[in-house]
Amino acid sequence: MIPSLLLVLIGMLAGFSGSIVGLGGGFIVVPALAFLHGDLAPAHITATSMAVLLFNSISSTMAYTRQKRIDFTAGLSFAAASIPGSIIGALAAERMTGKGFFVGFGCFLITIALFLVFKPKKPLNLGLPVTVRRSFFDAGGTKFEYEYNLWLGVAISFFVGFLASLLGIGGGSLLVPTMTLLLLFPPHIATATSMFTIFLTAIVSTGTYWMRGDIEWWLVLFLAPGAFLGGQLGARVAAKLPAKLILRILSVMLIVVALRLITK
Repeated sequence: MIPSLLLVLIGMLAGFSGSIVGLGGGFIVVPALAFLHGDLAPAHITATSMAVLLFNSISSTMAYTRQKRIDFTAGLSFAAASIPGSIIGALAAERMTGKGFFVGFGCFLITIALFLVFKPKKPLNLGLPVTVRRSFFDAGGTKFEYEYNLWLGVAISFFVGFLASLLGIGGGSLLVPTMTLLLLFPPHIATATSMFTIFLTAIVSTGTYWMRGDIEWWLVLFLAPGAFLGGQLGARVAAKLPAKLILRILSVMLIVVALRLITK
């Protein structure tokens, strides 16, 4: 009874923390399963985490859709680029054995986290032309206005899909910071759109793992309900948080992901 309840609580924590900043909850589910069920093969742990992430992203996408904070056009474009990137990353992962790469990338994520906390007042200007301008109101009447270069977002998404699959981390840990720092998305819109993008890519990834028989469905049975509920709660809490606080929470989450990579 206790182990089953513990799995539900782990799923809820992963869904809540992942949804609130658009990361997904793999950075919590993977180490938790590795600790509780060390007899499982790493591939099965990763596959099970991806299946749980699918349920979390479904829940978060539903909640953020009701809030009208998802940029569906951007999400579809980013997902179209990240899916092939994730396939290439999965193939490359079979040859990735050196620890130096994981340590280096973990340090890179910590640098991004610090940059988010001490974000410069003036936005970064890459000199690229604006191709998309957005202006809309969410369900609460808050107006959001921003503009970005779509092709830069597509290129970043491919890179995000590649690294997420290669390193076994949630794509949101890279997508949300780049959307806020380089594409200048408002943090609330970046979080919501990231979860929608994760939902689309998780369908493909989970389907692939399912066909390979890597998913431990008896674990998903307990983790998924908690992740679904946590996704609803996380989206509701995120809607009430100031943008700066979301960025600070995101920074903490990125450091957690980075430490996991460094100790991988």
